[in-house]
Amino acid sequence: MTAPRDPAPVPPRTRPSPARRKRTFGVYIGRFEPPHAAHLQVMLEALHSVQKLIVVIGSARAARNTKNPFTAEERQEIIVAMLRGAGVARSRVLFVEVRDYFYNEGLWLSEVQRGVHAHTRGSSDVALIGHIKDESSYYLRSFPAWEFIPTHVVSPLSATAVRRAYFEERLEEVAGMVPSAVHAFLDAFRATPEYGELRDEYVYLRDYRRAWADAPFAPVFVTADAVVTRSGHVLLVRRAGMPGRGRLAMPGGFLGQEETLLACAAGRVHAETGLRTGTPLAGALRGQAVFDYPERSLRGRTVTHAFHFDLGIGQLPRLQGGGDDGEALWMPLGEVLARPELFFEDHHAIIEHFLMRG
Repeated sequence: MTAPRDPAPVPPRTRPSPARRKRTFGVYIGRFEPPHAAHLQVMLEALHSVQKLIVVIGSARAARNTKNPFTAEERQEIIVAMLRGAGVARSRVLFVEVRDYFYNEGLWLSEVQRGVHAHTRGSSDVALIGHIKDESSYYLRSFPAWEFIPTHVVSPLSATAVRRAYFEERLEEVAGMVPSAVHAFLDAFRATPEYGELRDEYVYLRDYRRAWADAPFAPVFVTADAVVTRSGHVLLVRRAGMPGRGRLAMPGGFLGQEETLLACAAGRVHAETGLRTGTPLAGALRGQAVFDYPERSLRGRTVTHAFHFDLGIGQLPRLQGGGDDGEALWMPLGEVLARPELFFEDHHAIIEHFLMRG
């Protein structure tokens, strides 16, 4: 959900409570991409212990990709439908949608807390529902004010397996892993242009990773990216190819064998946007940082070195990006910060890092 993650899956403290007392609120956190049969079992079990269940949907307001193919609104509708099919009244389920904050754990925690508080209105009778399965369950230790109720549901099911079967057109397997309401949604979604684009991306990424499968060591790719600002605008490219076709991104690319990181970033700016080579990027350097969230790229382990170039104020330089590198454009800062769902991978988080440092 966020980074960094604590790799030690130590169970949170479970406080004793009166037997069979129903808590007022339960909190269940997940991405639900998509919700499957085990998710439904956990929710039904939780509803025996709490009066209202607050489902926190992670990875909200992110661009569709093969790991996060569905919007938070779609996932909420699916969950409502599958619970309705199980006989649960809509009034017993509440929702919170939370963005990913790959490089700022505190922002993610505060957004979860604010969202839950909006429903509980200060009540301390809140329980956190979950299962400690591996390091991905680290967040269950992050809310000490909420009593922890471990679920008794143990299942080998995973949303990763559902997505794999779904994008590989093994629909009979999908039907066996998800509730009927979820299957109905997935079947209908297959007819949309979004599914076709996601399946093309799935095939691209599968072949990309297979090409490196026989490497003697798992590869670690190194890239350089540029956050270029001018007069309240950010320089962006709209990707023309896979992965992330149509998404907004920083100019950047893989480090060449004989390039410095700075030269790579600056060179990609000129090549991808048509910004004049006489523009003094090196003299406009205002900051740099390394971004190494392990799952930041679905292509594989990729570490990027990002550079912030501020070109000051004045007219926006003319751009000539296009063709294989995609469209180049200047976007107002306010629109950039407000639209994370338009961006490729973690590029919005990286831009946000430089623009919000004050």
